[in-house]
Amino acid sequence: MSDSKPGLRKPVFTKVDQLRPGTSGHTLTVKVVNAKMVMQKGRSDGPQSRQMRIAECLVGDETGMIIFTARNEQVDLMKEGAIVILRNAKIDMFKGSMRLAVDKWGRVEVTEPASFTVKEDNNLSLIEYELVNVVVE
Repeated sequence: MSDSKPGLRKPVFTKVDQLRPGTSGHTLTVKVVNAKMVMQKGRSDGPQSRQMRIAECLVGDETGMIIFTARNEQVDLMKEGAIVILRNAKIDMFKGSMRLAVDKWGRVEVTEPASFTVKEDNNLSLIEYELVNVVVE
């Protein structure tokens, strides 16, 4: 009899250059290149501080870079130079380009420093995609 719990799988780590539009369930280890707040609204003085924060963070690994959209408490983890693991991340499309995001079904966690250098000349968020409708007859 094995001691492992049924249903738990070891995550398969994806590299940034393997990301494609419309895909999800990615687990990646990335370095935060930079982060900038793009939206902050709501009240922080009420009993429940209903504040919404969104930051666009350029993250990457040794294969390339992509913009990660951090929401609310994820913003605090995305410090420049930090190494983070993005679990169950998905690709959202924004104005024809890919954005990486982690929703309520995923997790962002800071991990120990890694020894890789981010490949800065392969930014997947700069590639523009066009939606093509395919008619099946």
